[in-house]
Amino acid sequence: MSRKAVVFGSAGQLGVELVAALRERGYEVAAWDRPDVDITDPAAVETALAGFDPEVVYNAAAYTRVDVAEKQPAEAFLVNALAVRNLALACRQMDARLVHFSSDYVFDGSARHPYAEDDPTHPLGAYAVSKLAGELYAQAYLERVLVVRTSGVFGVAGRNTPRGNFVELMLRLAQTGQPIRLVREHVASPTFAPWLAADAIALDERGHAGLFHVAGGSPISWLHFAQAIFEVAGLEPAIQVISDREYRTAARRPKYSALSNAKMERAGLQPMPPLREAIEAYFAARQSLSGIRA
Repeated sequence: MSRKAVVFGSAGQLGVELVAALRERGYEVAAWDRPDVDITDPAAVETALAGFDPEVVYNAAAYTRVDVAEKQPAEAFLVNALAVRNLALACRQMDARLVHFSSDYVFDGSARHPYAEDDPTHPLGAYAVSKLAGELYAQAYLERVLVVRTSGVFGVAGRNTPRGNFVELMLRLAQTGQPIRLVREHVASPTFAPWLAADAIALDERGHAGLFHVAGGSPISWLHFAQAIFEVAGLEPAIQVISDREYRTAARRPKYSALSNAKMERAGLQPMPPLREAIEAYFAARQSLSGIRA
């Protein structure tokens, strides 16, 4: 009998890849997005999970509107924290494993080395607080939960979501003919969604629990990430390099939020391939789905 898995947030960039990877591995998968099951409703979560009786539950659902969260902190907390509590309680009740995805934004960016799992957290805004709270709820109610922090996820499903992703944003801006304003200071670990999904599944299948960072390759600034995207796409848009003082947003963001994969690698997983390979894989997947180039 195949193992049964649930994926919440199945229509998102990561959720789509989780569903595909799990089914490829022979899992029986229930792929649920908000119209199917509202994870902010405890009774709906309990009923849905009890009816399917999964061995493992992947939570890729999230409120990701970082700036809007400053005006809607309760909504962000409801989805990113309290809903995780709902999932954890339901998983505990039916002895299911929970794999929950969190964010590099739980850090304040004051470090100048890739963050490890035991580095102190210090969220800077409502979204970041809600993501850290979600981690804590998952760990509070479950003994062997797997919490996976990641950074700057991009997958081809982002072409069909309202929020999109950084790659698609850069491609859209390049088509305008206007100079693209990019901040030079901010550094992260952009992560290709299919590789994140595969590594998270591998950690679960190997029985690992606790907190793991799974993020892309070496630290890179968003400026250099954008330049790499344009190089692979064969585009040469005008770029205006600015400081973060010239690009004010409602929410504070960590200037440096790169994540270290050392713990993941010690667990036996292979290092993430270089970001250039991830971008090339993204465009290959994008073209295979649509038959279009950049």
